[in-house]
Amino acid sequence: MKAESIKKIREALDCLDRNTLIHLCLSLAKFKVENKELISYLLFQAKNEDEYINKTKRYINEMFNEINTTNYFYVKKSVRKILKKVRKYCRYSNHNETEVELLLYFCHQMSDINPSIFKNKTLSNIFIRLLNSIKIKTIKLHEDLQYEYNIEIQKLNNKI
Repeated sequence: MKAESIKKIREALDCLDRNTLIHLCLSLAKFKVENKELISYLLFQAKNEDEYINKTKRYINEMFNEINTTNYFYVKKSVRKILKKVRKYCRYSNHNETEVELLLYFCHQMSDINPSIFKNKTLSNIFIRLLNSIKIKTIKLHEDLQYEYNIEIQKLNNKI
């Protein structure tokens, strides 16, 4: 089955009444966890972006504390899993500033893993690629924010 275009969906939603829209939203939330997370963000957390960032940082901390550091295989697997979730949370927000903030925090947490990620080629490559993507994303931000984030990026580059 082929999905309809966004334009057609928007036109169809314009014709629906309030109760039908509520029913559709709840059906979406029941269908997939990501839809439920996105609706939760839009309804409860989009108004206060700073709180959303802080909540996400706490969650990142929890995930990094649970990493099994006995073997680099487990560290790589966990880091990739955490990065996938962080990118998903960045997509929910759709703010460049939030994305840069969360990815920088992820990099700080990643650099603090013991044993060092820089002794493993794959982990260090993930770190370097992530820093490069953050640099590209900071270009879209205001000059003052660019300056602050570039200082953070420089600190992380020095750890390599």
